[in-house]
Amino acid sequence: MAKKLLLLAVIVAAIFAFFHYDLGSQLTLENLKAQQDAIDAQYRANPLLIIGGFFLIYVAVTALSIPGAAVMTLAAGALFGVVVGTIVVSFASTIGATIAFLTSRYLLGDWVENKFGQRLKNINEGIKRDGVFYLISIRLVPAFPFFVVNLLMGLTKMQVWKYFIASQIGMFAGTIVYVNAGTQLSQVDSVGGVFSLSVIGSFVLLAIFPWIAKGIIGFFKNRKIYKGWTRPKKFDRNLIVIGAGSGGLVSSLIAATINAKVTLIESGKMGGDCLNYGCVPSKALIKSAKIAEQMQHADRYGLTATKPVINFKNVIARVEDIIKTIEPHDSVERFEGLGVDVVQGYARLTDPWTVEIERNDGGTQTLTGKAIVLATGARPFVPPLPGLADTGYLTSDTLWEEMAKRETVPEKMVVLGGGPIGCELSQSFARLGSNVTLIEMADRVMGIEDEDVSEIASKALTDSGVTLLCNHKALRTEMQNGTKMIIVENDGGEQALPFNDLLIAVGRAARLEGFGLEKLGVETDRTLVTNDHLQATFPHIYAAGDVAGPYQLTHNASHQAWFATVNALFGRFKKFKPSYEFLPWTTFLDPEIAHVGLNEQQAIKEGVEYEVTKYHLDDLDRAIAESATEGFVKVLTPPGKDRILGVTIVGQNAGELLTEYVLAMKHGLGLGKILGTIHTYPTMAEANKFAAGEWRKKHKPEWALKWLERYFNWARS
Repeated sequence: MAKKLLLLAVIVAAIFAFFHYDLGSQLTLENLKAQQDAIDAQYRANPLLIIGGFFLIYVAVTALSIPGAAVMTLAAGALFGVVVGTIVVSFASTIGATIAFLTSRYLLGDWVENKFGQRLKNINEGIKRDGVFYLISIRLVPAFPFFVVNLLMGLTKMQVWKYFIASQIGMFAGTIVYVNAGTQLSQVDSVGGVFSLSVIGSFVLLAIFPWIAKGIIGFFKNRKIYKGWTRPKKFDRNLIVIGAGSGGLVSSLIAATINAKVTLIESGKMGGDCLNYGCVPSKALIKSAKIAEQMQHADRYGLTATKPVINFKNVIARVEDIIKTIEPHDSVERFEGLGVDVVQGYARLTDPWTVEIERNDGGTQTLTGKAIVLATGARPFVPPLPGLADTGYLTSDTLWEEMAKRETVPEKMVVLGGGPIGCELSQSFARLGSNVTLIEMADRVMGIEDEDVSEIASKALTDSGVTLLCNHKALRTEMQNGTKMIIVENDGGEQALPFNDLLIAVGRAARLEGFGLEKLGVETDRTLVTNDHLQATFPHIYAAGDVAGPYQLTHNASHQAWFATVNALFGRFKKFKPSYEFLPWTTFLDPEIAHVGLNEQQAIKEGVEYEVTKYHLDDLDRAIAESATEGFVKVLTPPGKDRILGVTIVGQNAGELLTEYVLAMKHGLGLGKILGTIHTYPTMAEANKFAAGEWRKKHKPEWALKWLERYFNWARS
């Protein structure tokens, strides 16, 4: 520690001296030109001494990250010419950058590793894989100032020799350009000289160099990526979209709207998981279950409570009717009418641009696309529990078809997984009369939310009749005397639970297999690996929705689809990055749980300072009138500021209430703006205003109020 403090003190002292003694004034073009004749004379008399002195000063300027390197590079051209100047600057800048790199690692490396080690894991893996190319790229096209690159790269795991070589290569072309510009500046003796072709040419080269470098990088990168593949000279389609879920539908619709030739390929049902197996059927079931619960507890509303007669077949028939009512929105006929070529069949990529389709009608079809969007979605993840093949199981995909065969609600249902899907379906089936046991391996359900949210979710489940087993791990399923059993483990040992139906809801895995991606060498992990612009390994292949991650939400798929499609069709001119900063999500328990931005556990994990403002719904007039007082509005803000970092709402219609905050966050509106907005009385939405009011109360200007008290005392006298 003492050595680090000493080194830090030396660096600070050197930087202080540089600014205190105004040494920067010596590193200006005007000063160098004024002394050029004297320096030239000394250079001719003792060239090695001047070169050596210049070299050491350049190294020091670069290593200390102080201003002047650009001017010194121009000066090298003016003093030494293109060849010698380029050699001197190339090695001096690289050595200085490497010293800064090592200094950053020595002073801050351990601290950063201890504080952010886990979060830097992916960055270091990327640096290990592509660090050299990445560094060369940002040296050629400086997205950040070089001193920032030196300091930040020092905090990664990049090897020193790789950093040195990549920096030398990356900065070499720019060094030549600047040194050459310096040779021309030395020839400027009058105003007229500024307009000479040689000087103007040097400045033009400086201006267009980043674009040239970017083009060179792109050329060699694409050459490496597409090595071994022959690009078609002409394409059948501007865009081919694989998958007709939310992402694929939006992507193909955008392309067709702007008159691009687009084909949408789907092997299953149009509308994807959300319409057929997820959002729509589950919300329809939730509504029926909620009505059943309200009938059973009608005394809360001054009515006679009655035990509802559950006609389960009719309940599921209603679910199916709702799907059929919405189906035309996503139908083949509708999208063909909008200009999309819809092909029903299974798509497989045979090369980066060619898609072979096994049509559902028995035929085959081959199409080439200049760009491709993969929107293949996700499937329920089924853990490898021994015995599942014998006892059987359901997932959110198979649940509805199986329930349509039943006359009555499942008698005993075990739900594996305490996330949003597991919680929603557990509560619904329990309210409809099933004996439901929910098993969660973690210590609480809804682990993505804060603990106070999980507490309300747990209470809502148990109040609905769900038996909740947290800290329980499923080991296996088996048949015991003709009865299906799931064996779970906790601190008390093993326990056997009987069931008629086992619903597995432990998460969803991206659909990556069977599309030819492995053969092409398209990189996949848990999802399709994409960059910030949603491009896969081959830059003309994009992804949207669950297959791309990071959030498996229908509205996120639509959000990504816009960016993937625009980038696919217009990326040669400009690419756009999707932002997930204001992405909302809702779990449709009763009460609902809605969330946007940071919650407390995320803020703590990311090291973000925050304060909490909380407004409980049991104080809200409309909530009291509705007998829906369970829940709260919780807002995170920076200490002392009304800027919204994140909001969690638990309560009736929380998903709708959240939208006001999503809008406010997206457009930079603070709690003060929400407080100053008129809200209808009496509505649940007033909770948003009252939460803002709670923040204002905590930050009222006490000093001003004291002066006002004195004023009013005086006014009464």
